[in-house]
Amino acid sequence: MNPKIPVISVVGKSDAGKTTLIVRLIPELKRRGYRVATVKHDVHGFDIDHPGKDTWFHARAGADVVAISSPNKLAFIEKVQNETPLDEIRKRIKNVDLIITEGYKREDKPKIEVHRAAVKGPLLCRPEELLAVVTDEPLNENITSFGFDEIESLVNLIETKILTDKD
Repeated sequence: MNPKIPVISVVGKSDAGKTTLIVRLIPELKRRGYRVATVKHDVHGFDIDHPGKDTWFHARAGADVVAISSPNKLAFIEKVQNETPLDEIRKRIKNVDLIITEGYKREDKPKIEVHRAAVKGPLLCRPEELLAVVTDEPLNENITSFGFDEIESLVNLIETKILTDKD
């Protein structure tokens, strides 16, 4: 159990660029020596078992947990009755310095909101929930904000506010 692994959530409206931001943050964090886990929140459900694959047959036969293991990857597919809370998922993740989630805008974790002028409307989060906003337009709010190309500066903020202040 690792309840002290810090979590930040990248949130935003659909097509704002959440995934793009995460895949740009990860290499910079890795370059600085951090081990990173990600959790994608999918409110619609998902499948990683595909019909005809052995794991799909195992699950279809009634297995409650199916694991697939290889020399370089391990995955567990577990049937659940209710959505697993983020803090429970966090407890299962080991050997990393930071967990970045995509989504979980209603959780009580520090958030980086991705906001684009083309995806109109106000921010999803209240200022006190936000670590920062990544945006392509000036905001009137008194919130730390970065442009989409300011990855190093954003990671500096993550290091200062999240990774060096774990308690």
